[in-house]
Formats: sequence, structure tokens, C-alpha cells
Amino acid sequence: MKRIAFGAAVWLMIGASTQAQQSTAIAQPPAITVQAPATSLQSLASDLTLDDAIARGLAASHRLAEAAARGDAASAVADQRHAAILPQLAAQAGYTRTNHVEAFGLLLPNNQLKIIYPDIPDNYRTRLDLQWPIYTGGRLDALERAARMEAAASADDLAAARADLRLEITRAYWALVTAAASLRVVDESVQRVDAHLRDVRNQLDAGLIPPNEVLSVEAQESRQRMLSIQARSIRDVAEAELGKLMGAPPGTAIHPVSTLDAPPPLTAAVGALIEAATRDRSERAALVRRVDAAGVRREAAIAGAKPTIAFGGGLDYARPNPRIFPRDATWRDSWDASINASWPLFDGGRTRAEVAEARATVRAAEERLADFDATLAVEVRQRLSELEWSRAAIEAASDAVRAAAEAARVVANRFTAGVATSTDVLDAHVALLQAELDHTQAMANARLADARLARALGK
Repeated sequence: MKRIAFGAAVWLMIGASTQAQQSTAIAQPPAITVQAPATSLQSLASDLTLDDAIARGLAASHRLAEAAARGDAASAVADQRHAAILPQLAAQAGYTRTNHVEAFGLLLPNNQLKIIYPDIPDNYRTRLDLQWPIYTGGRLDALERAARMEAAASADDLAAARADLRLEITRAYWALVTAAASLRVVDESVQRVDAHLRDVRNQLDAGLIPPNEVLSVEAQESRQRMLSIQARSIRDVAEAELGKLMGAPPGTAIHPVSTLDAPPPLTAAVGALIEAATRDRSERAALVRRVDAAGVRREAAIAGAKPTIAFGGGLDYARPNPRIFPRDATWRDSWDASINASWPLFDGGRTRAEVAEARATVRAAEERLADFDATLAVEVRQRLSELEWSRAAIEAASDAVRAAAEAARVVANRFTAGVATSTDVLDAHVALLQAELDHTQAMANARLADARLARALGK
């Protein structure tokens, strides 16, 4: 049964380090520019720290580039809302061809015909037009403020995407470190079994043991080599996943140098950690901004029932100018200025429906924020418990490694003295391998738990 558990241990140890993390956020400055890494991806074959991997991944991420583009689009929408409250100046020009008409005129006392409405089939018109909304009941101002808040929320979304990617890279990095450490452990176990196989064969040659003992050791040695190949394959997969997150070309060799060690202890109380997470989480900041933006949009919807006042004016230069009488086939200029007021007395309930929609949106945003706060408190406690459990698992795994190593040493000496069987030695080797794999997994779990807690706290 120990040998069966040995094979399952490799899968459990590596699989646990590749579980998907929950989506949380870290507060970041509202920067939306993704820059290229300073060093070439070809240098990945050299030593790579966790910070280097995170920096490369953030610089090469298409996901962050998309979030940055969405932030730019939100900023552009805010600029559009602001432009709506500014004067709008437009140059207009046109040409109209009309049918011929009979000229109309008056006969003057001197027997001369004064043409009042001539036949002018070619009509040209140019205008410099000005429109300026002076008063809109606060609607345009509210829409601009809402757009600015949405743009700020988009910056928080980018910060959350950065934090998600940082945690994903951290998980992939430690998965690669864990897989490499597991491969080393399995290879060392293969070497121990090989050494034991040589001893068993020597004893067979001396006639001290039966042939079935050698066959058992050879079978165990084959299993160990199979597990070594399996562990190498898992390491290659982890390497490929980390390379993808960093934007490295396929097949790039990655050599992580960060070691698996226990994270530093936490001294802050749970309440203080929850308070810090509430203050620093960028997802919550984005939700707060969207709640405020929804409230401002409600104000804009209410302003739809108020009167609006706009200033208009323009300069016309046309041939003929329709404002000048009598008509004349010459270029003439004219101007106009006006103030227009509009008050929607009945719109079929459109404004009332817009207000109802805005109020419902505000309630939905507030409920989403409340749900996030409730989930955040649970998440912080969960991550803290995971970290504490991981620390306890490290201590237990360290004790198990020491005990298994001592047991393997004693059994090996007993086998050399002829008072222990080869099966006892193999069982001791399997127990030592299992203990070393458990210790490696416990260290990886602790590092991942620490990273998830930092993610939950918004650090």
C-alpha cells in the first residue's frame, strides 16, 4: 500500500500547486500604460527570480493591454461628455439647383422694370454656425461626472487585472519550483534504489538472498524511473505555463532560483487585516466609484424633466442670400443670434422610466458592494487560516522527513547486517520519498497561501 500511495503523492503534490486562484484585487496607481520589458526574453535561460517573472509577465500581458485600452476608451467617453457642455462651432456649405421660374418685378413710374424675384437656379450657401447649451438642468454636468467616475473605475479594474496576473504568475512560478524540487527528490530516490539494487545483486551473487528479492528491487527501480519521467513531464508543463504568462517563446528554458521556504509570520489581528483589505482592494474602489456614478446618472435622468436653454447664432454668406430682399444673384452676408428655451411638458413617461432605471441601477450597485464586503471578510479569514495550516504542515512534514531518513538509515544498516529484508529497505525508501514530497508540497502551499493572503489584503 505504501508503494501505491507513493505514486499518488506525486500527482497530488503537483496538482495542488496548480489549482486556480480566486479573483481578487490589489490597489495600484491608475496607470494604464503597458511597457515592454527592459531585458530580452532570451535571457530567461539564466536565473529567474519571482520578481523578474512578475515584471516580465506584467509587461508582456495582452490581458493588461486590453484593460488599458478599455480604460482609454472610458477616458475618451468622459472627454465626449465634457465636450457636450462647450460651444459647438461648425462650418457649413451647400449648393442647390432649382428649376427656372418667371422673374417677377414692378414697373416703376419711369417705365423701368424693377426685378424683385429674379430667376436664379444656382443657389450657393455658406454658414458659420454656433450652438451653446447654457442651461440643461445639470444633466450634461452630471453625465460628465459619471463618465469621469467610470474612467476612474476602469483604472481600478486595470489594477485588479494586474493583481490577478501577479498572483497567477506567482502560482505558476511556485508550481515550477515545486515540480523541479519534486523531480530532484524522485531522482535522488532513484539513485538510492539503484544503490540498493547493486547491494542486492551482490548478495545474490554471494548466495545470501533468493532471486525473487532482486526481482522485487528491480520492479521498484522501474517504478521509480517511471515516476521520474512523470515528474519531468509535469515540470515541463509547469515551465511552459510560466513561459506563456511571461510572453516567452515556446521552448524557452526557465531556471527559477527562488527557494521554497516558509513565509514570514503575521502579527496583525484579523480585524486589522480586514480593515486594510477594505481600504486597499482595488475591486472595492471600483465598486464604490460605480455606485457614485450610478447616483450621478440618476441625477442626470431627473434633470431630463427640467427646462433647457441654449444660445444659437451664425454668420451666413450666400448667393443669393434669402434674408435679403429683393433677391439678388450676388454674394451677400447676414448674421443671426438667438436664445432658445425648451421644457418637456409631456414625453410619454420617458423621463420617469429613465429615473426608475437609474434608481434600480444604484440599488444593484449598492447590493453588489455590500456582497463584496461580506465576501471580503470571509476571504481574509480563509486565506489567513490557510497560511496558518500551511505553517503547521511544514513543521509536521519536517519532522516526518527526519524520522523517515533515520528509519531508512537504520533499516539499511540492518539489511547490511542481514537482519532486515530487501522489502523492509524498499518500504523505508518509499516512506522517505513520501515524506520529502510532502515537505516540498507543504513549503509550496505555504508560499501560495502567503501570496493569496497578500492578494486578499490588496498589497
